[in-house]
Order: sequence, then C-alpha cells, then structure tokens
Amino acid sequence: MLLSSLGTSIANVALPTLAQAFTASFQEVQWVVLAYLLTITTLIVGVGRLGDVIGRRRLLLAGILLFTAASVLCGVAPAFWTLIAARAAQGLGAAIMMALTMAFVGEIVPKAKTGTAMGLLGTMSAIGTALGPSLGGILISGPGWRAIFLINVPLGVLALLLARRHLPADRRATEAARPRFDIAGTLLLALTLAAYALAMTIGRGGFGPLNLALLLAAAVGTGLFVLTEARTASPLVRLAMFRSPALSASLVMSALVSTVMMATLVVGPFYLSRTLGLGAALVGIAMSAGPIVSALTGVPAGRVVDRLGTHSTTVAGLAGTAAGSLALSMMPAASGVAGYVVPLVVTTAGYALFQAANNTAVMKDVLPDRRGLVSGLLNLSRNLGLVTGASVMGAVFALAAATTDMTTASPEAVATGMRTTFAVAAALIVVALAVALALAAGNRALARRSPQT
Repeated sequence: MLLSSLGTSIANVALPTLAQAFTASFQEVQWVVLAYLLTITTLIVGVGRLGDVIGRRRLLLAGILLFTAASVLCGVAPAFWTLIAARAAQGLGAAIMMALTMAFVGEIVPKAKTGTAMGLLGTMSAIGTALGPSLGGILISGPGWRAIFLINVPLGVLALLLARRHLPADRRATEAARPRFDIAGTLLLALTLAAYALAMTIGRGGFGPLNLALLLAAAVGTGLFVLTEARTASPLVRLAMFRSPALSASLVMSALVSTVMMATLVVGPFYLSRTLGLGAALVGIAMSAGPIVSALTGVPAGRVVDRLGTHSTTVAGLAGTAAGSLALSMMPAASGVAGYVVPLVVTTAGYALFQAANNTAVMKDVLPDRRGLVSGLLNLSRNLGLVTGASVMGAVFALAAATTDMTTASPEAVATGMRTTFAVAAALIVVALAVALALAAGNRALARRSPQT
C-alpha cells in the first residue's frame, strides 16, 4: 500500500522538472501521472478477480516484481514515451498490489481485528501520499528526477522478500474446480472505465465534443458489459452481487466520499495562495495536514471499528466529514490559515474513520473465492470518485468563482468558489449519510423479521 500510494504522489512534484528534461508541454507531461492512474483504474477489478482464479500470493509477488522492474525502467528512460510506457506498467503492478493487499486481510487477519488491519492499510496509504512531495523534492534537488523512480527499487525488493516469506501459500485447486477467467468481460470493463476516466480528465477542465463522445462510449460499454456478464457462465462480476444492499451502498458511499476528498486537493492550493496569500512552501505545509491526519488516525480508527462495529462508525465518519465540509463552506477568509486547516483536519479524520469502517464492512464476510474481486471493486469506487471529483468539483469551483483561470482570479472570487464547492461537498456527504442510515434501518428491519432461534 505504501509503494502504490508513493508511486502516485512522488511523481506529481516532478512534473515541471520532467517537462524541462524532455522538452515536453504541460499537457504531455501530465501523462506521467495519468498513465499510472488510468492503468490502476481500468485494471484493478480484473487483476483482483485474476488473483481469485490463479492464486493471490502468486499474482501479488508478480505485481511487486513488475512494479519494481517498471520503476527501474522509469529511472533509466531515455525518451519521454518510454517513461510513459514504463509508468503504465508500474500502474499495472500498483493495481495488483492495491487489490490483493486488501484481499489478503480476510485470509491472514482474525475477523475481530479486521478493522485495525484496514486502518493500518489506510495509514500506510496516507504515509505514502504525505511522503511523496517532500521526498520527491529532496531527490530532485539532489540526485535528480530519475531518483524519484529508482527509490522504489529497494522498497520493492524488501516488499517482495517480506511477501514471499510471510504470506500463506495459495490453495491448490484442480483444473475442473478452478473457475475460468472472463477475458471478454475484463476487456470490456477496462475499455469502459478508460473511456470514462479520459472523459473526466482530458481537456484541462473544459468539456468539449471529445469528452461527450468518450462519455457516450462509456455508456455504451456499460450496456455491453452488463449483457456480456449476464450471458457468461463464469463472469468477471456476477450482477447478482449488486442485489446485496450492503455492497451496493458501500460502493456508492465510497465513490461519494472520494469525490468530496478530491475537492480539498482541487480547491486548497488556490484558496491558500490566492486568497490567503501564502507562498508555495507554506501552501505545501498547510496541504500536508490532511495526509498527516490520515496517517495518525488510521490505526485508532480501525480499533474503534473493531470495538463499536461498522454501522455506527460509518455514520460517525460521514458525520465528521460533513461537519468539516460544512465548516469550510461557511469559513470567512478573515479566519486565516487556521480557518482552513482545522475544518480540513475534521474532514480528513472523518474520512479515515469512514474508510476503515466501510472497507471492514465489505471485506469482513466476503466469500474467500471473491475477495480479490470485491477488493478491486472497492478500490475502483474510490478511484472513480477521485477522477470524478477532479472534474466535477473543479467545474463547480470555476463556475462559482466566475472564471476559467484561477491563477489570475481575485482573492474574493476564489473564496466564493471555495465556499460554494464545499457546500456542494457537504450535500454529497449528506446523501452518503442518508444511504448509511437507510442501510442500517434495512438491516434492523431484516433482523426483526428473521425467525427467532
């Protein structure tokens, strides 16, 4: 989890340096990040299911090895497009690590400690996110940009040795008992997700004919995927899974909350620099408050989940996230940096609690032969929320500020945009809270109807 999150955050800080090193435009150099994220988004469900079919330990070891080898290729890339191809390969390794690491929790951790384990995974992800910008800056100013990729090599070798030594061996299954891997469904889902993700990310905030065409392609792809899965004997995703209120609600809530959390990354830098007048270094310090809080609260949040249960902690986490978002929507600029950072801390702490509870609720009782798939779906819902949030919350921000160029917008316009964006964010969290409360009410009603034993 540390490796995959570090792979995302450490590359962002290097984009200006890479643009200069390869004489690339801003639009081109963005693909250093997009190639990695798009590969994870499009393939994470497929690789999760593949782990269920061929063995999770075997595939996880291959994913760590691929990530490490791709990091070497990134670090020695002689040309820009070689770097992009290596980043895509690195993304495939990261998708395998993200999906199967969570899937292994159900296999190696007692049910009573599932929340703590999920909280620890959240902590490691947050540490990777927080460590990336600072570590990347040090490496770029010292050895150079190639070091930001080569630093993954010793970490990858260590992860490979630990996984090989400590993870349980895959259960051997006969060819007759082993389910077939749905290649057609996997390809259709990957193409559909790629079309949607591209529609949300290209155009630098604009939404033109190409974006609409990609959205239409994603809609058609979704229809074809549903038809294919309904007719396949061994589908990638059994559509009946979504009849489970718990799974469907968890995926919806995860996507909504991730959409909101992306707003902090979209809005925060502009508000801190344009409205509050902070320099780049102070903006970075203020923005790091979120990942630091996630890192500190992940494990305690998991322990709270184990002690109090998933339903109450899910509601508490969503309530905290909503309260923080609502405070940001009403915060006057005169409150200064503290007026932004304190609600951000509340929002992020609520998010950490929600993530631990939501992931535990889904993964705790999932069938062993579907853990990789369900883990992939959970990670996918989060990634789609982040991708959607970058586009939708960015559009809300620009619309409320009445400008398309935030770098020249007035401090008052940026403050108005910030407050409006977080008002929308609070509304989305209220929707997620309503879903959580409806799920809890449904479970109570089901428990009352169940025959007494």
